[in-house]
Amino acid sequence: MMTDQSTDSHAVVIVGSGPAGCAAAIYAARANLVPLVLAGMQPGGQLSITTEVANYPGFADPIMGPDLMERMRSQAIACGALWENDAARALNKDEARQVFHVSTESGREFEARCVIMATGAKARWLGLESEKKYIGFGVSACATCDGFFFKGQDVAVVGGGNTAAEEALYLLHHVNKVYLVHRRDRLRAEAQLAARVLNEPRIEKIWNSTIAEIQGTESPLGVTGLVLHDQQGQARALEAQGVFIAIGHDPDTALVQELVERDEHGYIKTKPERTLTSQAGLFAAGDAADARYRQAVTAAGTGCMAALDAEHYL
Repeated sequence: MMTDQSTDSHAVVIVGSGPAGCAAAIYAARANLVPLVLAGMQPGGQLSITTEVANYPGFADPIMGPDLMERMRSQAIACGALWENDAARALNKDEARQVFHVSTESGREFEARCVIMATGAKARWLGLESEKKYIGFGVSACATCDGFFFKGQDVAVVGGGNTAAEEALYLLHHVNKVYLVHRRDRLRAEAQLAARVLNEPRIEKIWNSTIAEIQGTESPLGVTGLVLHDQQGQARALEAQGVFIAIGHDPDTALVQELVERDEHGYIKTKPERTLTSQAGLFAAGDAADARYRQAVTAAGTGCMAALDAEHYL
């Protein structure tokens, strides 16, 4: 239960409630730290808008993303974590007292001896209404998460950087053919990776093109193809059962931009094989600090690490 004081004090405040935040809450609660989770604007993180999750250990059959996150939330609360469906708006540190102050969107004020940042990262999308319609029903931003569901089918990957190249090559383990759609006439991916894509006959490169519309069925929802526009505005129809958007991710770390060191892309820097940041008492877990893997299971693992690091710090 929250106290009636204007500022509630806690040993640990966890910002974010995806796999990293929930795992951190479970471990911190089991260490009797009674952590407070600020669930954020999208409780459950990216998995809350994911349909089937088939690669999380412990589930032989796919589980719906929201169901998985509800199980994690319930487990964290059962272990003793406190939960607030509120989002952190500001975070600063009182150096004299060595405590953090967290202000929320609802106007609440919290004080913490340490903070675990588990705010995640968000995939960049094209911004099409048809794209939004089919997210989770043929449109994805994670080949390793969803490639399995397109066995023997034709899919499109959108992008030209390392992520797009890696996604296209990975998908070849499952799909029949990959269309790589890029708005430029050459890949931006590193040389060796680009060479593998360019030399792969099952990846058809479609240059100087953008997606104008994603087409599909209504009942059930499913992708059947897309409409491309080249630089001259000429339209081309393409049959595909899946579309993977690979134009990058943006870590949700603006909250701590004045408190910790971040890399050039905004990911929080942590010490090697640890969750410690440049700010004592502030730890980072999950996709907010992971530009490489961005998987639910790796996020949960670093959430565990952050809780153990926080316990050691306290």
